[in-house]
Amino acid sequence: MLAQHDAPIIAIATAPGRGAVGIVRVSGKNLGPLVQALCGRTLKPREATYLPLPDEADAPIDHVLALHFPGPNSYTGEDVLELQAHGGPVVLQLIVARCLVVAATLSENNKPLLGGLRLAQPGEFTQRAFLNHKLDLAQAEAVADLIDASTEAAARGASRSLAGAFSNEIHQLRDALIHLRMLVEATLDFPEEDIDFLKQADAQGQLTRLQQNLARVMAQTKQGALLREGIRVVIAGQPNAGKSSLLNALAGAELAIVTPIAGTTRDVVQQTIQIEGVPLHVVDTAGLREHPDVDEVERIGIARAWDQIGQADAVLFLHDLTRKADAAYAAADVQIEQTLHNKLDPHVPVLHLWNKADAHSVAATAPNQDSQALATHLTLSAKTGDGLPALRQQLLNVVGWQGGSAEGMFMARERHVQALHEVDAHLMQANASLQAKAPALDLLAEELRLGQNALNTITGEFTSDDLLGVIFSSFCIGK
Repeated sequence: MLAQHDAPIIAIATAPGRGAVGIVRVSGKNLGPLVQALCGRTLKPREATYLPLPDEADAPIDHVLALHFPGPNSYTGEDVLELQAHGGPVVLQLIVARCLVVAATLSENNKPLLGGLRLAQPGEFTQRAFLNHKLDLAQAEAVADLIDASTEAAARGASRSLAGAFSNEIHQLRDALIHLRMLVEATLDFPEEDIDFLKQADAQGQLTRLQQNLARVMAQTKQGALLREGIRVVIAGQPNAGKSSLLNALAGAELAIVTPIAGTTRDVVQQTIQIEGVPLHVVDTAGLREHPDVDEVERIGIARAWDQIGQADAVLFLHDLTRKADAAYAAADVQIEQTLHNKLDPHVPVLHLWNKADAHSVAATAPNQDSQALATHLTLSAKTGDGLPALRQQLLNVVGWQGGSAEGMFMARERHVQALHEVDAHLMQANASLQAKAPALDLLAEELRLGQNALNTITGEFTSDDLLGVIFSSFCIGK
């Protein structure tokens, strides 16, 4: 749940541990008395002042750079005080403790200098920036995304979202939707104006253009969500097909143990890599088999493998080219493929990888390929690296990555994708109502209203407190 946002807050705003510089940040209304008592002087707005910060015995805790940002010209929209000190955790904790003591000191009118000053909760500074209209919700989320970015492309995309690129797209859609709502509701308010009024105003054309622009933004948002969320790729197949070798080859490190012994991999091994800036969470799993030699530990590993496969965004089904002529091996592969078909969502792509091309005596080609299978069947060697570039590119293709430069890309979240799908559904219903022989204008108006509400949840203009609590609780303390 959201914290009470009218009390002043304080936190260490730099990462835990030692560093050259550490920052303590205070935000609240009317910090002037606290600034005077702490620093022994007033501070010029937005100008760094070097001074000693004394303790209760008037001995300096540290020499700090103090900056005062009077609201609303600050990050949170409130008064903000930042104290930049040496980055030792003990020093910063002493500064926080000193601020709390000074804030509770009684003034001449027998009231605390800054009543109610408390430690900030995770994300509370950015939450206040949102509540004070310094950022919309999509921009606030981009702050956390920029901090958490694991690739250069993700960082650039988050920076664009923070600058308002994504929000501007949503605002343009909303403005067009509001204009269309105005036409429809004006017709409802003045029944003497018949459907010809909407035709003259080109309501159908406006709705069509709105749907086209929405489709474009949905495509961009999906790309942004891929940048943030990445792709969960699970490697599956029979024992000794080369799954662990493939993970090691993709990661460029010896992460998983590789031996000729069946059942070597007993548990899940995961590594995050990046391809063209898109994070790929690659998961190696235990070999899938039904055999009397399978012990209890391996059986648990196989069960966990199927659990991971069920959570995959894409599955790499690894086959062993050197055993393709073995009838028992081929039959087991067919059984695994059938189970994959039954367990996986139809939208989850499965790439068939024919491994060990380096050890195959015949020309290394995947069996039974046709023109359609070429997109989902690849031949490679995890040992030599042959075929890995094609695999990386195909992985991006099957999940919808459009490639190219990250320039112009903005960061987005899965909730944004879902909200836009909801808008799309409402606009489709609105279009059906408008094209009916006897258009139901009240239903049309309602679908447009619901579409606008769904858009507003993205920027936070219509968002429940519960959702805000979930979003900001994922931030780091001090941000």
